[in-house]
Amino acid sequence: MQDKINAIVENMLPTAKGKRVVVGVDGLSRSGKTTMVKKLEASLLERGLSVKVLHIDDYIVERNRRYHTGYEEWYEYYHLQWDVQALQEKLFKKLKNATEIQLPTYNSQSDTQQIEIISLLHTDLIIMEGVFLQRIEWRDFFDFILYLDCPKEIRFSRERKETQLNLDKFKNRYWKAEDYYIEKECPKKRANIVFHV
Repeated sequence: MQDKINAIVENMLPTAKGKRVVVGVDGLSRSGKTTMVKKLEASLLERGLSVKVLHIDDYIVERNRRYHTGYEEWYEYYHLQWDVQALQEKLFKKLKNATEIQLPTYNSQSDTQQIEIISLLHTDLIIMEGVFLQRIEWRDFFDFILYLDCPKEIRFSRERKETQLNLDKFKNRYWKAEDYYIEKECPKKRANIVFHV
């Protein structure tokens, strides 16, 4: 596994000459993105790079904007889970040059968004981790994209047992949105590297 991580890092580094590099770690739910990001971050830090990790799920909107909206559940998950345009303007367009970004961040306990100040001073490399990163509104902001390809059965087996009991939610919300993303955006084809999990 570490050999593959090292190979991925070596592929990313040529883009890092004298400029900030933005890396996307894309993949469907439970494909292993967070684990991969931790390994990538450790490997990059060993090479002396300053790394900032951001998780797209930190920037979802309040529940009433993404549930029971009158749209189909898959549509809510894909199109309404995040304020896609606001993130394009307030986050993605600023990743290359900003030293500081102020961004509404979701607080799950209070179901509110609160302004977070993200410091990017002296950051060489930003890793953005999350699902649907290669949607058309965001994908051009990445210098390098790694896509984790993991079969649905394995991903589902990684869910908590009580979560697995709500099969209708997976069928109507998550899996339909994932199928839409795969068909519309072709993430495996567009990624720089596909990592088979």
